[in-house]
Amino acid sequence: MIRRWALWLIVLNLCGLIALTFAWPHLMVAPGPLIPAHKAIAGDCFACHAPFTGVSANRCTACHKLPDIGIRTTTGAPIGRKANAIAFHQSLTQANCTACHSDHSGPRLVAASQRSFAHTLLKPELRGQCATCHRAPPTAMHAQSGKNCAACHSQTAWKPATFDHSRFFALTGPHKTSCSTCHTGGDTSRYTCFSCHEHQPAQIRAEHAEEGIRNIENCARCHRSGSGEGGEGREGGDDD
Repeated sequence: MIRRWALWLIVLNLCGLIALTFAWPHLMVAPGPLIPAHKAIAGDCFACHAPFTGVSANRCTACHKLPDIGIRTTTGAPIGRKANAIAFHQSLTQANCTACHSDHSGPRLVAASQRSFAHTLLKPELRGQCATCHRAPPTAMHAQSGKNCAACHSQTAWKPATFDHSRFFALTGPHKTSCSTCHTGGDTSRYTCFSCHEHQPAQIRAEHAEEGIRNIENCARCHRSGSGEGGEGREGGDDD
């Protein structure tokens, strides 16, 4: 049976821990320091946390007015935003700030579990309007695909992407090969047909000139499959 003095020692330790928690909560219970913008409330846990219920979105929007997020600061000053920065918080289904944000840096052991933006928070009619927030990389592939991001990407993760190669060149017959065969050096923005074909560019240029075709740099523009025949979209001598 535990002696009386041992019980008192346990009680005193618990009281000390409780007192320290209220005196220095940011050191005792906070999962890392606050972001620099909130350093003024570093010692005021109840500025964001409601007793026994955790972080309250209502306390976030008390300072960050929803119509102003991404547009103006909490003092009303305009935000100097980058050219590709989009204010989208006004289009969320609900003001659930903690679904994406945590003002604490968090311990390193749980860094991998930090939340990221979920597209399900957007209103359904806006989820397909990727260009509202995202800018396509300046590559030839993305220039041809237009704004149909869903053809290759999902809203769960940007990578991996599922590229439908048959939209541009069908990988059939002898063309069912590795990417590096045509896209040398790992550069998918460019391709060459002369890695395999024995004929030389000068010979092909002369042969196509007889048909009035001047542009032979983009073979897939006319030859869309491994059959070797000109496919849909073949143009004549006005090519330049």
